[in-house]
Amino acid sequence: MNYNLSGYQTFVIVAFLFFVGSMMGWILELFYRKFFERIQNPNARWVNPGFLTGPWLPVYGFGAAALFAMSFAETFIAKMDSGGALHYALMIVFMALIMTCIEFAAGIIFIKGMKIRLWDYEKEWGNIMGIICPKYTFFWALLSAGYYFFLFPRFLKLVLWFIEHPWFSFTVGTVFGLFIVDCGFSLRLGTVLRKKAMQIDKAAAINIQKMQTVLRQDRLTKFFSAHSESFLTEKLIGFEDFVSRSPAKMEK
Repeated sequence: MNYNLSGYQTFVIVAFLFFVGSMMGWILELFYRKFFERIQNPNARWVNPGFLTGPWLPVYGFGAAALFAMSFAETFIAKMDSGGALHYALMIVFMALIMTCIEFAAGIIFIKGMKIRLWDYEKEWGNIMGIICPKYTFFWALLSAGYYFFLFPRFLKLVLWFIEHPWFSFTVGTVFGLFIVDCGFSLRLGTVLRKKAMQIDKAAAINIQKMQTVLRQDRLTKFFSAHSESFLTEKLIGFEDFVSRSPAKMEK
């Protein structure tokens, strides 16, 4: 791209890629947990796959921005191989490692900083702290290959269109505002739940996936409905029921 972009334009483009990737990842995870996840969702219900209320998963957003930038690093990678299959294999491996690093960083931030576990790979072979594992690194490789060969050309066209239509940055700004509000609400909810957990066990780390089996809503549309002032109270009541159940009740 032979465009001289200002700092503002660069920021808006990254935000644009972030939200596109976040929403696509949210949709992907939504269907994955509905039709393929049987450990955390044995009844195959629609479950909001994210910590946030809205339809976005920031891990995928950061990944989309990072992979887009990496796609322009092919000239560097080409110096290490002779092109062909090895070149593409290196690209996919590097992309999978980048996504794994992003996933690990996100897991550490939430587990260490907020005592909240967004996902749990402890039962997977070769896992590290239950945050990353070879199995899901392989899945990242598959997704990276799909992105590199099919999505990147379309993402590039979107970015070029976006540069030529700067008025669309208003839409990105609006979505960014909604995202910030959602982050504030969700972090507040997470903080309250963490304090509740620490009253029971100071070392407790809230497992969001397990909590969703108790606190999830029955209808997908409720993910986006406006929350009343009693929303936190309802969540806390459900959380107290979850953590106070006896082992016998949990087996049922």
